[in-house]
Amino acid sequence: MQNREKFSSRLGFILISAGCAIGLGNVYRFPIITGAYGGAFFVLIYLVFLAILGLPVMLCELSVGRGSQRSIATSFEVLEKKGQKWHLMKYLGIAGNYLLMMFYTCISAWMVIYFAKYLSGSMMQHQGVEALGKVFGAMVSNAGLVLPVTFGVILLCFGICSMGLQKGVEKITKVMMLTLLALILCLGVYACTLSGAGDGLKFYLVPSLTHLKESGVWTVISAAMGQAFFTLSVGIGSIAIFGSYIDKNRSLTGEAVTIVSLDTFVALAAGLILFPAYFTFNAGAQGIPADQAGAGFLFTTLSAIFNSMGPGRIVGALFFLFMTFAALSTIIAVFENIMSFWLEQTKLSRRKIALINIALLAVLTLPAIFSENLWNGVRIFGKTFMDLEDYIVSNLMLPFGSLIYVLFCTSRYGWGWKNFEGEVNSGLGVKLPRWLRPYMTWVLPFIIAIIIVISIF
Repeated sequence: MQNREKFSSRLGFILISAGCAIGLGNVYRFPIITGAYGGAFFVLIYLVFLAILGLPVMLCELSVGRGSQRSIATSFEVLEKKGQKWHLMKYLGIAGNYLLMMFYTCISAWMVIYFAKYLSGSMMQHQGVEALGKVFGAMVSNAGLVLPVTFGVILLCFGICSMGLQKGVEKITKVMMLTLLALILCLGVYACTLSGAGDGLKFYLVPSLTHLKESGVWTVISAAMGQAFFTLSVGIGSIAIFGSYIDKNRSLTGEAVTIVSLDTFVALAAGLILFPAYFTFNAGAQGIPADQAGAGFLFTTLSAIFNSMGPGRIVGALFFLFMTFAALSTIIAVFENIMSFWLEQTKLSRRKIALINIALLAVLTLPAIFSENLWNGVRIFGKTFMDLEDYIVSNLMLPFGSLIYVLFCTSRYGWGWKNFEGEVNSGLGVKLPRWLRPYMTWVLPFIIAIIIVISIF
C-alpha cells in the first residue's frame, strides 16, 4: 500500500466530512418531511434523535478510521483480535458504497440538468405543478439525456479523486462547501423577505400541538428517528475514511459535534428557503401534504414556486446549483472511500483506479437510469431498480453497518470500550462522557436493531 496522505488542515477535514453527510436526502428531504409531519415539533424531536442516534454512530466510525489509519478495506483487520471475523464488514461496506453510487449519481445528474434548464431560462416557459410534472417526466424518461450527464458526473468526481487527497478531494470540496454555504445563506435571506415568510417561519420554528396531533405523534416520532439516523451517511465506512486521514491532536467527540452541527445547520437553513416560499405561493397552506413528501416535490411544486417569482430564473438556478454542490460533495467523499479501498487492496495508482471505476460505474448505473425509461415496467418486489437500490442501502445496509460499528467499538468481543474511549478522547477538546458507556453498549444497539426490524417488516 502507498504512503497514506493526510489532510492539509482541520478545516479540510471538517468540510469534507460534513460534505459527505450533507447530501440530497438531507437538504431536500429534511424540510419536506418536516412540512409533512408536524413542523417545529418534528424539528425538535429530530434534533434529539440526532444527538442520541446519529452522533454516537459517527463517533464509532471516526474512531475506527483514525485508530486503524485505514479505509474499510483493512480497518477492522488492524484493530480486531486474532481469529475474529469483524473484517468481513468490508464486503458490506464497499458493496454499500457502490450500491449507493449506482442510483445517487443518476439523481445528481437530474440536479445538474435542472440547473442548466434554469440557467438557460427554458424552465420559465412552464407554469404550474401539472406542466412541470410533465417536464420532469420527460426528463427522466429521456435516457439519451440522463446517460451522458450521469457519466459526466462520474468522470468529474473520479477525476477529482485521481488528483490526490490534498490537491484534488480537499481542495475542490472546500471550495464547493464554502460556495454551498454562501448560496444557502443568500437564498435563505431572500426567501425570508417574501410576503408569506412569517406564516412559513411560524410553522417551521414555533411548535404547535395542533400540527403534531394532525400528523400523529407516533408518525412524527418514527419519521424523525429515521431521518436522524440516515442523514449522516454512517454505516458503510464513508465517514470512517476521513478519520483515517487526521492526526490525534483533537478529540473526536468535538470533531463529530462540529460535523453534525454543520450538517444540521444546512438542513435547517434549507427549511428557511422552502417554507417562506411554499407559504407565500400556497396561501392558506397548513403544511406540505404527506403524499407530496418525495423527490418529485423539488422538480414540480418547488419549481412551480420558483417560476411564479419575479427573479425565479435566478433563484431556481442558484437553488439547483446548491443542490448540485450538495450532491457532488457526497459523491466525491464516497468515491474517495472507494479509491482508498482499491489503494489498500492493490498496487495500482489513483489514476488507474479512477479509470477502472469510471468504466465500472458507467455500467452499474444503467439499471437506475433505465428504471425511469427503457425498463420502467420492470419491478422487483414491487420496486423499480432505483427504488430497490435506495431501499437496500437506506433501510438495510446503513443501519446494519452502523450496528456492526457500535458493537465492534463497545463490546469486549470486538475492539472494546477501553480502546474506543481512548481513541475518541485522544487530543484536545470535548471528551466522551463515561456515563454514556451503558447507553452505547446496550441501548443504542437495541434501538438500531429495532430500526432494522421495522425497515424489513
